[in-house]
Amino acid sequence: MIPGNHEYFFGYRAWMAHFAAMGMRVLENDHAVLERDGGRLVLAGVTDLSASRSSHPAPDLAAALKGAPKDTAVILLDHQPGEARRAAALGVALQLSGHTHGGMVLGLDRLAARANNGYVSGRYDVDGMTLYVNNGTGLWPGFALRLGRPSELTRITLRRAA
Repeated sequence: MIPGNHEYFFGYRAWMAHFAAMGMRVLENDHAVLERDGGRLVLAGVTDLSASRSSHPAPDLAAALKGAPKDTAVILLDHQPGEARRAAALGVALQLSGHTHGGMVLGLDRLAARANNGYVSGRYDVDGMTLYVNNGTGLWPGFALRLGRPSELTRITLRRAA
């Protein structure tokens, strides 16, 4: 998993300890190679753009991919979808993001799009890479309203290419 902007704003150390106690590995500008039934993939994660404002490392995709096997598909966890073109240029196959909450209110999604290079909700093809932006399940306390933009819990099934 990766931290998003809210973890950096509200008790970062406590959140990281909580996630570790749950057995989760945090990928902060890092990757893991996952292997199953003779197949493998790279799961990479970067810190949030807000990390450096709280004295944590800024997102560094090059560092996250350093040492990853070159012949293996890469799934990137990046809380904010705005840098998707850069990820595509570096060979990422699938980027999973959130952050936008789908725009929270129908109409406000257009403002969220401007702040996130056009990516707000759902699946996008970005220069041959698939980007999926999840709406999230909850509300942002700073704007506790959701209208016309449903909450979402996404299940993604990966299959070996034919």
